[in-house]
Amino acid sequence: MRTLVKKPDFHADLDARGLVHQVTSPEAIELLRTRSVPTYIGFDPTADSLHVGSLLPVLALVRLQRAGHEPIAVMGGGTGMIGDPSGKSSERNLLTRELLEANLAGQRKQLERFLDFSGPHAARMVNNLDWLGKLDLIGFLRDIGKHFSVNAMTQRDSVQLRLTGRDQGISFTEFTYALLQAYDFLELFDRYGCRLQMGGSDQWGNITDGVELIRRLRQGQAYGLTMPLVTKSDGTKFGKSESGNVWIDESRTSAFAFYQFWLNMPDADVARSLRFFTFLEVPDIDALVDAHLKRPEKREAQRVLAREVTTLVHGAAVLARAERATAVLFEGGDLRTLSPSEIAEGLADAPRTAVARAELAGGGLDLPSALVRCGLAPSKGQARTAIEQGAVSVNHELVKDTARVLTERDLLAERFVVLRRGKKTHGLIDIAG
Repeated sequence: MRTLVKKPDFHADLDARGLVHQVTSPEAIELLRTRSVPTYIGFDPTADSLHVGSLLPVLALVRLQRAGHEPIAVMGGGTGMIGDPSGKSSERNLLTRELLEANLAGQRKQLERFLDFSGPHAARMVNNLDWLGKLDLIGFLRDIGKHFSVNAMTQRDSVQLRLTGRDQGISFTEFTYALLQAYDFLELFDRYGCRLQMGGSDQWGNITDGVELIRRLRQGQAYGLTMPLVTKSDGTKFGKSESGNVWIDESRTSAFAFYQFWLNMPDADVARSLRFFTFLEVPDIDALVDAHLKRPEKREAQRVLAREVTTLVHGAAVLARAERATAVLFEGGDLRTLSPSEIAEGLADAPRTAVARAELAGGGLDLPSALVRCGLAPSKGQARTAIEQGAVSVNHELVKDTARVLTERDLLAERFVVLRRGKKTHGLIDIAG
């Protein structure tokens, strides 16, 4: 470890952001203030992309590096074959070696966009299969296994949940995961002088096992720091949308949908999200949140959050496209400037009704019928009333004529007609089905 040149106080910054849940020892805090500390976080290769939940540990490594420390990203090529029971209510499906390699490659490519792998505080990326794959069972049980108490391991919440559940249980395979993670810490201590492991609060037991193993086998001092698990204010899992996980990979979650996820953050969650997922200074975040509380309808805190995180993950050019599409779709811009994919992605949650092109090319589709078919009105009579009251628009153009007919001329990008009732309720006519 090198003496730390004057840099931001990593622990103080994490603490101010509410990102410190537990620390094994006050000595760890002092060490982070005075030395450049090799520190690792492990990543679970269950998919070929990270999602917004895993963005928190990624940004923790970035903050660590910016503070003058040496981040180590451990890709779980070995532990991924086992599966961590922490936070899981059932046994994971074991990954094939081929799928595991594909997942590792995808995550590795993403991590390279965030961390600097050159310079005096260069990041490292390692695969724990490199050492776990070489272990022999008898030697591992004799040298490592004897230091673990089954009595203590079975008392952990993650194990108890599985032992007491009527239809669950835990296999010996997953039960040994804690030993492998502790061995990772020992190996990184030996190879790179790694003194600190970070992770979510559900990893506390696994982290302290590694700290204790290093003390017993190397008479060395190592430390652990956990961050809180991210949940929504209502207690549900963070990083989920109606369509599932929100991924970093644009082929899994479009940049527009990614931007919208942050833009639609509930007021109760926006302050914490700004602290957790941006590099804005905490006093600036506090000022922004104070202003937001006075004028919440402007949603300025959400706009800043969406801009910051989208730029961080996808870049400024992608942010500009997402903001333009948002303005056009939801603020009355010219829909004809959007591509088919932008319209489809932007209105992915709107009811979509398939209409044959021939129906529009013939006599056309009367607007009251279109509103009913899109679910924007329960009957043609109520649809006509909404039109007469000025509550209906076609492609953002207000319509008050109940005799209005949709034809091919109304198609956007040769495919869509966008209907809207009120300010926010959309329906989509799609001739592609």
